[in-house]
Amino acid sequence: MGVLLARDSRGSAASWCRRHTLGGDGAVAAVRRARQPGERAALRRDQELELVDLLRGRYPEQLGLSDGLWHRQNLTVLIQRRFDLPLDATDVGEYLRAWGLGPREPTDRACGLCVEAVGRWLREDFPAIDRSARDHHAEVHWVGRTRLYGAAPSADVLSATSDRGRTQFLITSPTVDTPPTRDFLLRLSGPDGRAVHVVVDGSWSRTDWPRRLPAHITLYALPSCGRGA
Repeated sequence: MGVLLARDSRGSAASWCRRHTLGGDGAVAAVRRARQPGERAALRRDQELELVDLLRGRYPEQLGLSDGLWHRQNLTVLIQRRFDLPLDATDVGEYLRAWGLGPREPTDRACGLCVEAVGRWLREDFPAIDRSARDHHAEVHWVGRTRLYGAAPSADVLSATSDRGRTQFLITSPTVDTPPTRDFLLRLSGPDGRAVHVVVDGSWSRTDWPRRLPAHITLYALPSCGRGA
């Protein structure tokens, strides 16, 4: 794709790219088909909204659960305790996908202006990152932000999906202007300081990138015309 941007249009193109990669497909309390007799229980709309509000700005340990970030297993336990619903982790994974937190292909993390650049990066640059991760016994995580619509106010979410398909996330507090990206990455690495290679999509601008990270956390930028300098 040959796209020529005039100098005064770069700002608007970057803004459009950022909105695309921010993941506008996430929908809280999305319309779901009626459950048939004998099917598993599901969260009601008001319960789903209550769950989102409960998670805003809170880490699992603040609600008596393990692990540094939210994932479908500890969220399953929270739903059981809070709503007495016998959901399993597969059921909860469906909610996460509806929220836009399921695994995505790298090219799905790019706007139409960046798809070719991302494809080229995957062919030319990512193999070296993958080799480095194996050499350092590090897990690769694909990181970005998404926005959940349907709650009031809408919720911003930091999420990371590993190369094994596991998604971890944090719903940020609406009273905090700056996303807690440094704390998120430290928790992604775990209390034992596991080595992680993190590929950051265009929904995290350069101003969101934390400084002075430990050496075992390595960041890489997925090509994006929406990324700040």
